Amino acid sequence: MIFAIEEINNSTKLLPGVRLGYQIFDTCASVLVATQVASQLSNGQDPAFYKVNNCSKSGEVMAAVGDSGSTPSISILRMIGSFKIPLVSHFATCACLSDKKQFPTFFRTIPSDHYQADAMAKLVKHFGWTWIGAVHSDSDYGNNGIASFLETALREGICVEYIESFYRTDPRNKIRIVADAIRRSTAIVVVAFTAAGDMKVLLEELKRQPPPPRQWIGSEGWITDPLLMSFSFCAGAIGVAIQQSVIPGLRNFLLDLSPSEVAASPVLTEFWEDTFNCSLTKTADLNKRGCDGTEDIKVFKSPYTETSQLRITNMVYKAVYAIAHAIHNAVCQETNTTSQCDKHMNLEPKQIFTELKKVNFSQNGYHVSFDANGDPVAFYELVNWQQSDNGVTELVTVGYYDASLRKGQEFHINKNLTWMEGGKQVPMSVCSKSCPPGTRKVLQKGKPICCYDCIPCPEGEISNMTDSPDCFPCHREFWPNAENNACFPKPVEFLSYEDILATILAAFSVSGACLAIITAVVFFRHRTTPIVRANNSELSFLLLFSLTLCFLCSLTFIGAPSEWSCMLRHTAFGITFVLCISCVLGKTIVVLMAFKATLPGSNAMKWFGPPQQRMTVIFFTVIQIIICSVWLVVRPPFPRINLTTYKEKIILECALGSAVGFWAVLGYIGLLAVFCFVLAVLARKLPDNFNEAKMITFSMLIFCTVWITFIPAYISSPGKFTVAVEIFAILASSFGLMLCIFAPKFVIILFQPEKNTKKYLMNKN
Repeated sequence: MIFAIEEINNSTKLLPGVRLGYQIFDTCASVLVATQVASQLSNGQDPAFYKVNNCSKSGEVMAAVGDSGSTPSISILRMIGSFKIPLVSHFATCACLSDKKQFPTFFRTIPSDHYQADAMAKLVKHFGWTWIGAVHSDSDYGNNGIASFLETALREGICVEYIESFYRTDPRNKIRIVADAIRRSTAIVVVAFTAAGDMKVLLEELKRQPPPPRQWIGSEGWITDPLLMSFSFCAGAIGVAIQQSVIPGLRNFLLDLSPSEVAASPVLTEFWEDTFNCSLTKTADLNKRGCDGTEDIKVFKSPYTETSQLRITNMVYKAVYAIAHAIHNAVCQETNTTSQCDKHMNLEPKQIFTELKKVNFSQNGYHVSFDANGDPVAFYELVNWQQSDNGVTELVTVGYYDASLRKGQEFHINKNLTWMEGGKQVPMSVCSKSCPPGTRKVLQKGKPICCYDCIPCPEGEISNMTDSPDCFPCHREFWPNAENNACFPKPVEFLSYEDILATILAAFSVSGACLAIITAVVFFRHRTTPIVRANNSELSFLLLFSLTLCFLCSLTFIGAPSEWSCMLRHTAFGITFVLCISCVLGKTIVVLMAFKATLPGSNAMKWFGPPQQRMTVIFFTVIQIIICSVWLVVRPPFPRINLTTYKEKIILECALGSAVGFWAVLGYIGLLAVFCFVLAVLARKLPDNFNEAKMITFSMLIFCTVWITFIPAYISSPGKFTVAVEIFAILASSFGLMLCIFAPKFVIILFQPEKNTKKYLMNKN
């Protein structure tokens, strides 16, 4: 402060011809002493600060610089504020002092703790720490600072395991309670919003026992204090600090001390005697020698002589210059090249207060201005306690926090950090580890929101980010992967030719059609033989043709459903099977008529000759064609995406359209089959010579059995197996008809030709 005032008094640009006086008080960090000092400031001083002729008025205080603490500053402001005497503090950071309703005359060159708390919370969040402990000074600085920090931390999702407050004058038992809370906590990170003196007391208590490994986050009140760096277990501490600066000429000013100047100041006397272990006073301590004038402060290394990392010192420098500029603006008029100052002007403190609001200047590269709350633009350095190779803890600047930058860009780290116990990896301090994708957070009962369990997502739901509070279902056409962290398109399932089951069924279908064609060829080549002629060759060929179509129509059920395939597969199946059953029915009626024709006087075959047989087949088939046509016109089958049968896959299938139409088609086939079966049963005991009713009975029994078992199997089979069951029923019933009706004749024609004679058939017993 003295250096700045002398620099201003020697300046030709700032307050030329006007000298500033000063008086320095020590408040001893005591509210009581601060109140006494404020009283002296308010009541006026001696007639002059300097006993020189050019001092034009009594020692009325225009402004004050200080205090270092927020609580003493509040006490001072309560008294001098009513006199409009501005107070410019260099180290009172409490955010409460920005309240202009309570403290209208307060200014400061150090940023408000509102920004410091924000910077510290963002620092904690940046390194992923969500579970921390907090200690703070039981003072306005600590209480308001930690309150601002906790408010920001809550918004950032940071949980606090414990909050402990203390003051340096508290009983040791109280300090021990705070230290024990730190020792037994599970939080690795400890945020300390304390003054340097308070922190020293706490660290000394922690040092009494093996201190726990903790990552300290410090406020600017203690993080740059060189005396605290002697506590080696705090190595790796990081925190926010006032910007480091250099004040040109200050070092030479501090070192330019003569014994007479030292002796004139009680503070310098105490410092000098402690530094050189000698005594300047006549009543010298018996344990100390007298100072002989050979002591040289320039060769002595101490915090006093270390001016390369000034931080708070620069805030004092700015504060003095801010007041000087306010006085300059009040008493000086600017001309083109010079300033004319009226040193006889009757200046009032409220004028300085008014001008302080408007100051805006730069000194030695340091900008000074105040916002509406009397605060400067907030800028902090991020510092880290790093141990050198020789074990000495050094303060290293690793980044910065600039509140003037856009949101999200204020915080920047540009150097590697050292962590607790010399570690190179960021320590973890969480109540619960992060929940990976595929799980969700479930809060633990009675604990903060940072304490939770990770529960796997339920079936059909995913979470695709870390620490997801909820799982969400995939879209209907998607399904989660095995890890439940992403949705993938559901596999589409239908009975394709690539499936082994479809290949087998297609092979049987083609084989059945080929067998029917081969049988038709064999029968055609032996069409003149008695066994072919005796069993109504025309209906036999028509039956073989319809069986061929039945075998081949099963192929329409294989492959991806389309509009045409869905309509074709059901109608083709219905019509070909009716054609087939109609032929069998015709053959059965022929057998019955043939037996009646052998009776005396019977004329049955006249009424059921070949034309009637053809008309019967056509009539029954046309009825099925009408049923299918109505079905196709009203509500035809159509392709459908089935998302309900399986959760994890999509079934492509043919919807029936009209269920009535589908069951009408099946019911009509079943009705014909039952009717044919009844007639075949009635004809089974007729003479064997011309009778194939037994074989028809067996074939109809197989047919009806297959389709009766088909109904529950069709309803209960899921997905592509529904189609497979339908194909199997078609093939099984077709093979049943083929083998029962044509296999015995086929064997006789090819392998037992001696039985294929009219004599054998006529004499068959």
